[in-house]
Amino acid sequence: MNEPQSEAFFEEQRQLMVDEQIAARGIRDERVLAAMRQVPRHRFVPDFVLEQAYDDGPLPIGWDQTISQPYIVAYMTEILNIRAGDRVLEVGTGSGYQCAVLAELTAEVFSIEMVEPLYIAARERLRTLGYRNIHFRHGDGSRGWPEAAPFDKIIVTAAAGHVPAPLIEQLAEGGRLIVPVGQFSQTLMLGEKQHGIFQTSETIPVRFVPLVEGKEKKQRGQD
Repeated sequence: MNEPQSEAFFEEQRQLMVDEQIAARGIRDERVLAAMRQVPRHRFVPDFVLEQAYDDGPLPIGWDQTISQPYIVAYMTEILNIRAGDRVLEVGTGSGYQCAVLAELTAEVFSIEMVEPLYIAARERLRTLGYRNIHFRHGDGSRGWPEAAPFDKIIVTAAAGHVPAPLIEQLAEGGRLIVPVGQFSQTLMLGEKQHGIFQTSETIPVRFVPLVEGKEKKQRGQD
């Protein structure tokens, strides 16, 4: 049986991840790089893939969901151009890793997760790690979080067939939205709202799990 690795080992692996997988591929935003260096990715993966926490790829987190490849997390975060005072909506909390990166960059993050066990686990994990600027909700993220809108930035971490209309409505003037779109072939779409008009552009091909949309029911908020 392998001995558990030390925090120093994971720290070294994290720095190598940022240097070799992220900065070397063109991510230049120093705030994003610093956030990726800070957030302990190994605290967001199941024990059975702990040794692979800083590998260059997605990992399973249960319930047919994954934690995204580190480079994709950094890329999506950088392209959003998050400022310190932004209100950010995340659709798909998952393990909470992307959420932690966002929380390193801005004062207030609102995160929604449809899969209840993931919602509960991520909420407790992020609180244990000391994040106090995240609001959590269990529910259908495709409907957004109307009472907290508008949002300066919106990030969707699962693939949709189209950009959900409620998210466009809840995006602030001048805001940005990033979402994977497609089924068998997916593209990361960047949307921007200028003068009330929402326009999108394609960025890079990606592969995400499908966005889970639920039946009409009351969503549960938890700050």
